[in-house]
Amino acid sequence: MYIQGKVKEQNTFDALVVGSGVSGGWAAKELTEKGLKVLLIERGRHVEHVTGYENALKNPWDFPHRGRLSKQAKKDYWAGSRAGFANAEDILPHFVKDSEYHYEEKRSFDWVRGYQTGGRSLTWGKQSYRWNEKDFMANLEDGHGVDWPIRYADLAPWYSYVEKFAGISGSLEGLDVLPDGEFQTAMPLNCVEKDIKGSIEKAFPGRKLIIGRAAHLTNPTEEQTALGRASCQYRNMCKRGCPYGAYFSSQSATLPAARNTGNLTLVNDKVVYSTIFDPETQKVIGVKAIDETTGDEHEYYGKIVFLNASAMNTAWIMMQSTSSKHANGLGNESDQLGRNIMDHHLNVWARGDVEGYEDEYYFGRRPNGIYIPRFANFGEDKRTDFLRGFGYQGSASRAMGQPTENSFGAGLKEDMSKPGPWSFGIRGFGETLPDPNNRMTLSENKDQWGLPYIEFDTAWGPNEMAMRKTILKEAMDMLEAAGLKNVRGGDETQKSMGVGIHEMGTARMGHDSKTSVLNKWNQVWGAENVFVTDGAAMTSSSCVNPSLTYMALTARAANYAVEELKKGNLG
Repeated sequence: MYIQGKVKEQNTFDALVVGSGVSGGWAAKELTEKGLKVLLIERGRHVEHVTGYENALKNPWDFPHRGRLSKQAKKDYWAGSRAGFANAEDILPHFVKDSEYHYEEKRSFDWVRGYQTGGRSLTWGKQSYRWNEKDFMANLEDGHGVDWPIRYADLAPWYSYVEKFAGISGSLEGLDVLPDGEFQTAMPLNCVEKDIKGSIEKAFPGRKLIIGRAAHLTNPTEEQTALGRASCQYRNMCKRGCPYGAYFSSQSATLPAARNTGNLTLVNDKVVYSTIFDPETQKVIGVKAIDETTGDEHEYYGKIVFLNASAMNTAWIMMQSTSSKHANGLGNESDQLGRNIMDHHLNVWARGDVEGYEDEYYFGRRPNGIYIPRFANFGEDKRTDFLRGFGYQGSASRAMGQPTENSFGAGLKEDMSKPGPWSFGIRGFGETLPDPNNRMTLSENKDQWGLPYIEFDTAWGPNEMAMRKTILKEAMDMLEAAGLKNVRGGDETQKSMGVGIHEMGTARMGHDSKTSVLNKWNQVWGAENVFVTDGAAMTSSSCVNPSLTYMALTARAANYAVEELKKGNLG
């Protein structure tokens, strides 16, 4: 039934990890460092750290369209450009062409992907926040979704573990709503942000404006410099790939650590589409893959499997993993596989002009902004028109100089080099409730490898729409209270789900196989040697960026997997 002999032996490892992004890189690091021989399978091309960042050191005039998207690029990268994420010529190599990797929509979803070594760890926003205790209890308290099988205390030591290795810059604030972590020196607020911070915190007691907590090195540790990483250079060209290794990515951090063990094998251009379930042992013994270039079929074998292909692709693999025991897809007794898609709803914004400070400027191009943590429906703040909460991200900056009517030659250069006035803006990031009707399914239509397209059926719900009204009002109230002029705001409600690039929930954790896909250790129900630790595992969405939680879940699950493997419970 399966490949035998020498070929099977060559394709057999202690562990298989599918996907090399944020969570897949962590799985590879943890498993190899614990002594396992690991095969890391990436569906996209290989991108080598530093030398593979083709646009990292280019000047604006080196690009054919000076950084703007051509009409053809907007067609090829329609999801990314529609979401406003893959919206510049210099970062396109790290995104998928939607014209080549199709998907279908009943209700729209902007699915922005990065198929290459490192995945979207090369392009993520690096905002890194811990969830709080209430985040893990919200589903239980208000009855939406199912209860998380873990609490903040279960993940807190793993947050600390991954923060120390990844390198998170931030300030200690002592906030229950946003727990402190293991931080390197915080990036500084600029002069306008400092003053607006004081004004907002005075006008709204209990609210805080802080610098963002970001996965950018500001004072690297010996462990980090040994991997070739250095401090952030304030270039703000992160999505091109950082040749200094200053921000956390698989290329700069987890994969070098995994390679140093001598236990890592990486293969590229292999589309994993199914697990292999052995009816004799009642275990998953490997995965099936197709070579993107040749179309050849491959099978890889391992005692444990970590699925980290991203929330959508992980669920897609599991849906195709049918067997006598898993007739509805791997671990899908609950019929929740592919359901409960969540993202953060954003693009509600406010901005105002700042008078004065004309003799003040700032250093470099800080790849980070300010953060206003959640205050709604937390502590004494009770709202009746929506559940859960939101936070704000933003910044203050000076506009570029503008030409005057008579600008020409040297005068034009001089006018353009003078900084313009200051402004300050924020935009909300709101929590999305889990809803089983927000889902993905397998289409009857096939791609170029004969595999089914994903069809999305998602939309924002009434709770999200009600929350957005408050996000806008509170944002404008804070800016006006801070003394900004010409305060204006907007709500781009036409934006589809997916625009936040924080896909979550397609294979949620829970207490039992009747209501969830994974248990408290991220194991698949009925296939306990398979672990899912990417966004698919999330049971709710909080309102903060989720990647740090993926890292912590992965490190925790990998530690448990190796312990169970040593006991003989998995392999």
